[in-house]
Amino acid sequence: MTAKEFVTSFYNSDFGSDAFKPSEFFHEDCQLNWNSSTGFKELNYSEIELLFKNFSKAYSSARNQISHMLQDGNFITIRYTMYVHPIETPDEEEPMAHFITIWELKDGKLYRGHEISQLADESLPSLKSFLEIKL
Repeated sequence: MTAKEFVTSFYNSDFGSDAFKPSEFFHEDCQLNWNSSTGFKELNYSEIELLFKNFSKAYSSARNQISHMLQDGNFITIRYTMYVHPIETPDEEEPMAHFITIWELKDGKLYRGHEISQLADESLPSLKSFLEIKL
């Protein structure tokens, strides 16, 4: 599997599912540097694992709409919007946030990540900018 295929398979996973296993995707020594709408977070493997565990408690499912993916050696840059189905309203899908992430892969897994996110802007021009897939 190529690096792009691996990253695509990760982002096509349902993060809200109990079947999602972070160990299949994240290197044991991984680190994610995340500039979120609530401030900067530096997450290691166990904190990332907990993030996904808590995510599945709040959302019954999730889907990522990838608009861009670029590769430079062991680095993959991805731009996407995450859509979720909240536990309270599982029949309703809503955009949660827009992300751009640069991942370094090591031993075939996500190793170092640099991510920036903001709450989803639900305006039509904003959402349309994420629809054109450029892989």
